[in-house]
Amino acid sequence: MGDDDSAGEPIDVLLRSTRDLLRPEELVREATRDLVKDEIRRHLEKTLHDDPQLGEDLRAAVRDLLAARASEYAAILRIGTSTARLGLSALPPEIRKELTRNLVNLVSKELGQIVERSL
Repeated sequence: MGDDDSAGEPIDVLLRSTRDLLRPEELVREATRDLVKDEIRRHLEKTLHDDPQLGEDLRAAVRDLLAARASEYAAILRIGTSTARLGLSALPPEIRKELTRNLVNLVSKELGQIVERSL
């Protein structure tokens, strides 16, 4: 009898989780949230359409944000490069030469893949 109870348990868990997924109040809440988001999006699009200067200001701000992010990433890359150079400088010359060659090959491959993906 104990074996039958344990065999039915996973099915009970599955049924409970399925009922939880299909609770109507959850579906209504999610659908309502989607409708509200759509309405807000339409309102914002109308506002931008009615005020072209506001739309241009927003686009310029987004461009500035993207440029700032690019500068941030470039600075992080420079820090990483400086840190790698510092670490390499602390190594014995024969190890430094081999590691530098391997690092240059790795970076070249990675940059090549980035360029290919961006084209």
